[in-house]
Amino acid sequence: MELGIKGKKALVCASSKGLGRGCAEALAAAGVDLILNGRTIETLAATAAEIRAEYGVTVETVCADVSTQQGQDALLSAANDVDILVTNAGGPPPGLWSDWDRDDFIKALDANMLAPIALMKALLPRMISKGWGRVVNITSGSVKAPIPQLGLSNAARAGLTGYVAGTSRQVAKHGVTINNMLPGIHATDRAISLDQGVMAAQGIDMEAAKAQRAATIPAGRYGTAADFGATCAFLCSAHAGFIVGQNIVIDGGAINATI
Repeated sequence: MELGIKGKKALVCASSKGLGRGCAEALAAAGVDLILNGRTIETLAATAAEIRAEYGVTVETVCADVSTQQGQDALLSAANDVDILVTNAGGPPPGLWSDWDRDDFIKALDANMLAPIALMKALLPRMISKGWGRVVNITSGSVKAPIPQLGLSNAARAGLTGYVAGTSRQVAKHGVTINNMLPGIHATDRAISLDQGVMAAQGIDMEAAKAQRAATIPAGRYGTAADFGATCAFLCSAHAGFIVGQNIVIDGGAINATI
């Protein structure tokens, strides 16, 4: 399908690897020029070079931590006129309800709620003035089905979801859509980290931990970055202008819910 966004420009946060890279590659395949972001300059540069070579689009890079004010300033300096914003940041660490103090919650909020809100506030006015824009926030399936050991993520991402619910409906009349993508288990570094937690808790090896978690997914496998990126590209396309304020679960059917 022709997505109708060739020549548009996108900022994709945390896109040097994982789900962010999957989104960046799918947008590049549709002819979108990119501003990539990551915290490790070598990984970021390698990803940018590979995407340029594969898709022939313009790719700029901003090495920065999106959860910090300095990082947000650097991103906005490079991306003040983008048509598409994909927000993303690594999830906070797992644990028990009794493990976390105020500082832990502030860090989670900064990365997974306040950073995407700051980027939206800065970039939405320009999209509105042009009469077209797309924002996709990568959140988590825990928004719909909270995961007990991910309390920090549950809290921060639910807050972002509430903000998007109201904001998306205010800007839709200007041709700007905001939606959230809720990943389940995908084959990324985050999955490896959580698999290692299962290994440690149960005294099993990595393959057994992966098999145990894959068995909870009706599709019978972990998702891929390409699976995820294809959905992101569609939400950013010219065909998705009537999809507003939605939470799209991409989890292989793991969350057992009718709505």
